[in-house]
Amino acid sequence: MRNWIRALALALMPMAAMAQDTGLKSLDTTDAGRAWMAVGRLDINGAGFCTGTLISPTLVLTAAHCLFDKATGQRIDLSEVEFLAAWRLGRASAYRAARQAVIHPNYSYEHETSAARLRNDIALIELWQPIRNTAIVPFDTGNRPHRGEEVGVVSYAQDRAEAPSLQEVCSVMTRRSEVMVMSCDVEFGSSGAPVFSFTEDRPRIVSVVAAKAEFNGQRVAVGTPVEGSLQLLHAELSAGRGFRAAPSSGATNRNIGARFIKP
Repeated sequence: MRNWIRALALALMPMAAMAQDTGLKSLDTTDAGRAWMAVGRLDINGAGFCTGTLISPTLVLTAAHCLFDKATGQRIDLSEVEFLAAWRLGRASAYRAARQAVIHPNYSYEHETSAARLRNDIALIELWQPIRNTAIVPFDTGNRPHRGEEVGVVSYAQDRAEAPSLQEVCSVMTRRSEVMVMSCDVEFGSSGAPVFSFTEDRPRIVSVVAAKAEFNGQRVAVGTPVEGSLQLLHAELSAGRGFRAAPSSGATNRNIGARFIKP
C-alpha cells in the first residue's frame, strides 16, 4: 500500500500548483452553515465520529469503513449510530438513529489499507425517521470530476468536532485505480465527508473521503467516487441485503473511528 500511494503522489506532483486552494472556513454560525445543513456528524456510541450527508430525507451517504470496529474488524451495532444533521456548537437541527445500512458489495474491511478497499469505501445508512426540515435540503450526486477540476469538501474532524468546516476550492490531482486523489485538507473524523463539484447550480456530491495521505509534507485526500457505486448501494438496499440495528444492545464499541493512511 505504501508503494501504491507513493506512486500516486509522484504522478500528481506536476499538478500540485494547478489550483489555488483556499483554506478552511468554519461553518460555526447559522449564516455560514445555511447552505450545508444536510451535512452532519455521524456519532458512534459517543466515542467516535465520521461525517455523513443526506442524499434523501432518509438516506445518509458516508464511508463504509465508518461502520466497522477498527480493533475487531467486525461491523458495528447500528443501534449505537446517530446522525446529527448540521451539528454545530452542541446542537443539531435534527437527530436521527440508524435503522439499517448497506456497504458496497465489493468492499472488504481490512486493517491494511489497499487500493481495492479505497475504491469501494462507500455506504448508505437508512434512518428510522425521515428528516423533513425545510432548512435541510438533501444533496444530489454527480459524475466523477476530471483531473485538475476544482472541488470542495465540508467535514467534521478531530480539531473541528463541534462545527464543520468548508474548503471551497481544492483540486482533483489524479485518478488511479478508481479512486480520486485531491489537494483537500482532511483530518481524523473527515471519513465519509462529501466532496462537492460546483459545475451545476447547486453543489453535487461526487465523492466521499476515504483516507488522508501525505507525501513530502503535502497533505492529500483520497476519495471514493459516488458515480456507479450509488446505484449498487440502492440495489443492495432494495434487495434487503442491508444489516439492521439490533433491537437492544449493551455493546460498547470504543474503537470506532476514521482509518487513515500515511506513507
